[in-house]
This record gives sequence, C-alpha cells and structure tokens, in this order.
Amino acid sequence: MTVALEIAVQDAVGYRIAAESSADRIELCAGLAATGGLTPSAGLLGTVLGERGFLRGADRPAPEVHVLIRTRPGDFDYADHEAEVLVRDVRLVRSSGADGVVVGGLTTDGQVDLPLLGRLIDAADGIPVTFHRAIDTVADPLATLDLLIDAGVTRVLTSGGAPRAIDGADRLAALVAHAAGRVQIMAGGGVRPDDIPALVATGVDAVHLSASRPVQADGGPGGGGDAGYTVTDPALVAAAASALRS
Repeated sequence: MTVALEIAVQDAVGYRIAAESSADRIELCAGLAATGGLTPSAGLLGTVLGERGFLRGADRPAPEVHVLIRTRPGDFDYADHEAEVLVRDVRLVRSSGADGVVVGGLTTDGQVDLPLLGRLIDAADGIPVTFHRAIDTVADPLATLDLLIDAGVTRVLTSGGAPRAIDGADRLAALVAHAAGRVQIMAGGGVRPDDIPALVATGVDAVHLSASRPVQADGGPGGGGDAGYTVTDPALVAAAASALRS
C-alpha cells in the first residue's frame, strides 16, 4: 500500500517546498503554530492555487490543495453564527477550485455535531472532506468513526488521541482495523520524520506533519510581541518524504 504524505503549510513557499519533495497534498491554513490552524485568507488560497497551476507543467505532479476550515482557536463547539461562516467558507473554497476541505465540529457534550457536518459536506458538493483532530477529544473514537463514515467523510486526521501521533500508535492501529477500508485514516500530531516508519506500520493511509521551524520576529506591542512565526523547513519535508518512501 502506498502511504500518502501531507504537509501542513501557511504560504505559497511552503507549497513549493512540499512539491519539491513530491508530497501528495497539502493542508493550507493560517496561524498554525499559534492556534493549531485557522482558515486561510482568500488571497493566500488564490496564490497557492496559482502555484498549483504553475507546477502542473513541471516534471512532477502538483500536490493537491486541501483547505482547513476553522474560524477560531479553542474548542470545536460552534455557535450558529460561527457555523454559518464555516459553511460559507467551504462553499468559497470549493468554488475556488481547491481539491478538498478539512472540517470538524462537536456538540457541547463532546460528540460529533452531525447536523453541522452534514451542512459542511453538502457545501463541499463532492470534493473530499477530511474530519480533523476534533476526533481526538471524543470519548469513543471507534463509534465516532462509524458516524463519520455514514456521514460521507473521505478521511480522518488523528493522533490516536495522544499529544503526538507516535504515542497514539496503538489506537491508530485500532482505528485502521475498525475502518476496514471504509474511510482513510491519516496520522498527524507532532509527527517527526523519525516517527514515520512506526506510523506506517500501524496501517494508516497517510501521514500528516507541518515540518516547520520557528522564526524569531518581534512585532512589538501591536504585533504580538516576540512570538514570531513558523515556516516550512525544506530539510524536514525532504526527510519526511525519504522516511516514507524508503
């Protein structure tokens, strides 16, 4: 079985780096290190999709572009006005020509918000839908997996409920067995290149990582102080690709 490589990126440079290492797809987001990822701007999405068009003329396939849809950091229990934004963002992303969307939503008691998920899948209108790591907070991930399959989700991004996917390897293997090919299981969460062989051994369909490094930049009191930001690291992406293909 071929295991796909997905890289979470925040800019067009990151997309090119992923392409140079023959990544299969990217998850495009904003504020990855600070927030866990938010919906990227229309300008960023358009720029990356333009890069995809350019790379399709190269000697390697352009990675697919899957877009994270998340309005804010924090929990995944969305108010009605937030849900409306999520649905509108999915529609905009689909109409832009992106290859897929990454979504999630939970109820106040920590179950999958099936009505919201149904709206998001309807808004996706046929492009693949990934359910993100909101699944790592539910009490019964196997039962939840069945609900996601019935709803029509294409793949599930999960660390197996652990802070890092390598520490959730046993649950990842259980999810793969339970899925039985009905939905793709993608391992993600603090993944390092050295973790990849053990993650592949669980039977997952894909491995997801940001492969990023921090950049120190003091924006002063109006720019977030010295929090800095992260960028995609070419060496880490290349190491991940090598670990996966070897």
